[in-house]
Amino acid sequence: MYFEMKVVCIIPSRYESSRFPGKPLADLCGKPMIQHVYERVLQSGFASLAAVATDDQRIYDAVTAFGGKAVLTAAIHPSGTDRIHEAASLLKLDDEDIIVNIQGDQPLFNPIQIEEVVQPLRDDPSIPMSTLIYRIVREEEIGHPNAVKTVFDAAGFALYFSRATVPYVRDRDKQADYYKHHGIYAYRRHFLRTFAALPVGKLEQLEALEQLRALEYGYKIKVIETIHDSVEVDTPAELERVRQLLLRG
Repeated sequence: MYFEMKVVCIIPSRYESSRFPGKPLADLCGKPMIQHVYERVLQSGFASLAAVATDDQRIYDAVTAFGGKAVLTAAIHPSGTDRIHEAASLLKLDDEDIIVNIQGDQPLFNPIQIEEVVQPLRDDPSIPMSTLIYRIVREEEIGHPNAVKTVFDAAGFALYFSRATVPYVRDRDKQADYYKHHGIYAYRRHFLRTFAALPVGKLEQLEALEQLRALEYGYKIKVIETIHDSVEVDTPAELERVRQLLLRG
């Protein structure tokens, strides 16, 4: 029932990264980056529990050292969502609980975004999964593969996510609005079980985007436009950009 539903935030975090190994523990103004993410989750006041899900003892130890909660998961998961499914099992969450996936490389996300991504699932019990999008205002992001573009239908459900520039504008007299996907998701616990049981999708493999697995197998994803942008740290240069933003307040 509605009043029994818990909101739990889980932050998937891996040490290995082809572009930036060890980035969750990278120093950011005197704290590891993962600590900034965790503390922003707590600032929201919307979740009953926050935890980091990791396969690396170094990250686990760093989280517990600053007083956070962490769970150790297997190293074989093909995506962060699969890792969160295991963490939800270890935490013994109920089927109707709502789980929010906060990416461990977004240390500047706005805590209100947790409420934004959860609200559709609280309002409509038929929605299994939701995520946030942001209208792109920085021209360089329109064609950048790290800024994942989103197209959606008239009811606000995702049609596709791509690293390519979509939609493609054929005629020069027309102009499109482009929306960037924020890697913040909300799912019902029972849908996570369904998702993790699905084979990895072909489009998911081609684009390296886990949310495409849900679309490939016919599940809907509600998208919510947020006014809050968030920098994803994929490289040391982006970490420096975030450091300068924090220093400037």
